[in-house]
Amino acid sequence: MTPGDLWRNIMHYGPFDRLPVLHWVAWPETYARWRNEGLPVFADHEAERRWFGAVASFWGIGCGWHGDGAGMEQNLFPPFEEQVLEDRLDYQVVRDGDGVVCKRWKNRTGVPQFLDYTLKDAAGWDEYKQRLQPDPRRLTADLDRSIAMGQASGNALGITVCSLTGWIRNWMGVENMAYLMHDDPAVYADMVNTLADLSCWIIDTIAPKVQLDILWGWEDICGRSGPLVSPATFDRCVAPGYRKVRAKAGEYGIGLYGIDTDGDITHLCGHWLDAGVNVQFPVEIGVWNADPMAYRRQYGRDLRVIGGIDKRQLAKGRVAIDAEIERRMPLIRDGGFLPMPDHIIPPDVPLDDYRYYLDKIRAIRL
Repeated sequence: MTPGDLWRNIMHYGPFDRLPVLHWVAWPETYARWRNEGLPVFADHEAERRWFGAVASFWGIGCGWHGDGAGMEQNLFPPFEEQVLEDRLDYQVVRDGDGVVCKRWKNRTGVPQFLDYTLKDAAGWDEYKQRLQPDPRRLTADLDRSIAMGQASGNALGITVCSLTGWIRNWMGVENMAYLMHDDPAVYADMVNTLADLSCWIIDTIAPKVQLDILWGWEDICGRSGPLVSPATFDRCVAPGYRKVRAKAGEYGIGLYGIDTDGDITHLCGHWLDAGVNVQFPVEIGVWNADPMAYRRQYGRDLRVIGGIDKRQLAKGRVAIDAEIERRMPLIRDGGFLPMPDHIIPPDVPLDDYRYYLDKIRAIRL
């Protein structure tokens, strides 16, 4: 059974007797610690994809699926010209490709401090909309090569499509987006629909060339207190965009549509599922104590989950790691679930304990 066959069988509730061993990503500070604890320093680590491949080989892990933008520019095109507005010892203030003015730290990892936005309200939407149109120039010369590499990998195949509201949050900021949803919901809905149309063009461009297993979208529109978009606004303004993308996927036999959002998804999970999103990632456990098995009981096998392993437990020793895996075993046995740390692995996780976690997943037999 190839890695792709294993992935598909698990995600579609077919027979399987083991799990893929999946690693997502860790903070740069985590990799720095792990190098001090024995992770090899690979000579080509400056090339991120080659470096990750070397790390994956060292651990004996995989990605479980192959795919990204498939050689296509999916966001604002052209992006805004990046400008350095201020350059200090510890940070730069820049206007980035999204038109956002932010403070970026030079010597530490962290979320930038967002200072100002080009897109503040409905009046600024037309310029952004012009940058979100289908355009053959979005395609790179190596599109066919990227597809061939995916087919040769033996993994499940997927492509990313546009974020239908997380990008809007990035372009405007939370406060401006909240006012827009209240004051100009028709414009907000047009933003979502424009991104859905671009997503459908992406699918029409790539899907005729290769059979895809999954579409991926990024959102990050939930926090520790719940979603940034109310369920009512989601149903009115956002869900139609997801349904449009889902319908386009169905034309090509693509059965899975997943989104990446952190935070507490409880109040939107069912709404996403009703709109055609049937894979949730990474199901962050958080202080709100999310329970992937509870989602399965509530929504049944229509909902698949990738993630769901509390990254915080990886720092608490092997007894805690064993307990975290054991409490996910009912969902593992049921299928439609690929265990994976629920977010970026922090630097308080020792290398040996992380390897212990990977080995425990590798040893599971069903």
